[in-house]
Amino acid sequence: MGDALSSLLQDIRPSGALFDQTVVSAPWSLRFAEAAPLTLLTMLSGEAWAVPEHGDAVPLRTGDVALVIGPDPFTVADAPTTAPMAVLGASGSCTAPDGDPLDGELPMCRPTGHPGESTVLLKVAYRVHGRLGGRVLDSLPRVARIPALPGRCPTLDMISAEIDEDAPGRDVILDRLLDLLLVSSLREWFKLPTTDAPAWYRAHGDPVVGRALRAIHEAPARPWTVALLAARAGVSRAAFAERFTRLVDRPPMAYLAEWRVCQAADLLATTDATVAAVARQVGYSSSYALSVAFKRTLGVRPTEYRDGARGGRAA
Repeated sequence: MGDALSSLLQDIRPSGALFDQTVVSAPWSLRFAEAAPLTLLTMLSGEAWAVPEHGDAVPLRTGDVALVIGPDPFTVADAPTTAPMAVLGASGSCTAPDGDPLDGELPMCRPTGHPGESTVLLKVAYRVHGRLGGRVLDSLPRVARIPALPGRCPTLDMISAEIDEDAPGRDVILDRLLDLLLVSSLREWFKLPTTDAPAWYRAHGDPVVGRALRAIHEAPARPWTVALLAARAGVSRAAFAERFTRLVDRPPMAYLAEWRVCQAADLLATTDATVAAVARQVGYSSSYALSVAFKRTLGVRPTEYRDGARGGRAA
């Protein structure tokens, strides 16, 4: 995992139970209140609007992708002014806007493939685990729209076909395809001329700093120094330090410490390893050294972070 985006996306996975392809008839409006940290929307056909709880409505044309950052509710509708007709909550619950349960098929929805219908919405909720995955979300606006590329998107065609076919192994194939759709959508978003891509993403394309970033991501526990990273990048120590700081917006050792602390945070939240063992795994000589870096970066000690993370999961 030499590049930052690949490393960060290891903590973002599609929630298999929460993808859905819906055929709708105007007027229609669906409010999503699932509190998902990341939702991908795309129109397989037809047009719609993504309306966040706070902010401007975003148009979606056929083949466009919208990445919606949670957990606040949002609405997808045929027009920004169409009031929600149903609210979809966690665990698949579906209610009327007043909270009364809705049983049976919604009046604006039709089974996939219903003749004469032309508006098909695909929605995918993604689970996001850990500090590393959060770095991707922190770089996105509330709703990030990626315009459709010229021609038909093969990944969308394959996803639609898999959902329609419902053949053995469908869920596994869909998980892989949904991963691909997310990664390709993020890459296209960061490439847009109007996008303010994060410094760590832009710097990856630099022939000097990119080498150092790949080295850090591939082996964060190695005892890196500015001199070693400069040698890996093939430039002098002074030239490397200046260029890295300018492109990444922080000095090399500060970036390395942040990356190590994020990895440590994820290990503390998801494993029973001791703080000392986690410290060694991410490149610190002792639990004290990790604790100092942890407190400086996240404002809490490792044990406090672990207690809070596990308490949040229990809740």
